[in-house]
Amino acid sequence: MQDQNTPTLRANQLRDKPPITRRRFPKQLTPWLFMAPALLLFSLYVLYPIISSFILSFYNWDGMGDKVWVGFGNYVELFDSETFWIALKNNIIWMLLFMLAPPIGLAIALFLNQEVRGIRLVKALFFFPFVISQVVIGLVFTWFYDPNLGLLNSILEVFGIQTIALLSSEEYVTYGIIAAGLWPQIAYCMILYLTGLNSLSPDQIEAARLDRAKGLKMLRYIILPQLSPATFIAVVVTVIGALRSFDLVATMTAGGPWGSSTVLAYMMYEESIFNYRMGYGAAVAVVLFLIMAVYIAYFLTRMLRSES
Repeated sequence: MQDQNTPTLRANQLRDKPPITRRRFPKQLTPWLFMAPALLLFSLYVLYPIISSFILSFYNWDGMGDKVWVGFGNYVELFDSETFWIALKNNIIWMLLFMLAPPIGLAIALFLNQEVRGIRLVKALFFFPFVISQVVIGLVFTWFYDPNLGLLNSILEVFGIQTIALLSSEEYVTYGIIAAGLWPQIAYCMILYLTGLNSLSPDQIEAARLDRAKGLKMLRYIILPQLSPATFIAVVVTVIGALRSFDLVATMTAGGPWGSSTVLAYMMYEESIFNYRMGYGAAVAVVLFLIMAVYIAYFLTRMLRSES
C-alpha cells in the first residue's frame, strides 16, 4: 500500500516545489554591452592619445631621453613665438574661406538634383575630386601654379595679366593652397547635400507648391530646414578640415616661403619630428584641439537650440 502511494507523494512534492527562476541580464546594461567594443577602441585610439598629449605638453622631451617637467613653459614659449601667431592667422584664413564649401556644394547639389540625360556622368565628374588623395591634389596644383609651365599663368597671359609665382609669394601662397583644398571639400559637401535632397519629404514640397511657394521661398522655408542635418555635418567637417590642414601645406610648400604658409598642424609636425621637441609639439596640438572643441561645441549648441 505504501509502494502504491509513493509516486503520488512524489508528484505532489514536485508540484508544490517553487519553480526555478533564471537570472536575466539587466536590460539597462544591454546597450552598453553592444557599445563596449566601440568604446574600447575609442578609448584606446582617441581618448588615450588626447590625454597623453595633454600630459606631454608639460614636459620637455626629445623622444628618446628622460622627460623634464617644465610646467606651462612650453605654452609660454608658444604664445611668445611669432611662428605660432602666423600659423594661427593662416588657420583662421583657412577656416573663413573653407566656409565657402557648404554653400557652393549646396548650389552644385541643387543643380545636379534633376532628371536629365547624362546627369550621372556630370555627378561623377563633380564627385571625382573627393576620391583623390590630398597628396595628388597638392602635386596637381603645384604644377598648375608653376610660373613657367603652369596652366594658371598661361590663362593669365591670354588676358594680358602679369604672371605670378604664386607658391613663392608670401602674400598669396596661403590663398593658393586654400584654393587647392576647396576643390575636394566642395565635392564632399555636394555629396552630403545630394543625399539630403534625395530624402526630402514630398508631402511638404507638394503642400508648398499648392501654396504657390517657389524659388528662394521654397529653398529657404521648405528645403533648407530639412537639410539641417546635412548642413551640420558639412560645417563641422569643413571646420575640422580647415583647422587640421596639413597634407597640402606639406606637399606644396612645406610651410614656406620663410614660414609664411605654415599652419598649426604643420608647426606641430615640424617641431616634433624635425626639431625633436615632443613636448612643445604636444602644446601646439593641445591648442589646436581646444580651438576645434570650442568651435564645434558652440555650433552644436546653437543647432540644438534652434531645433528645440
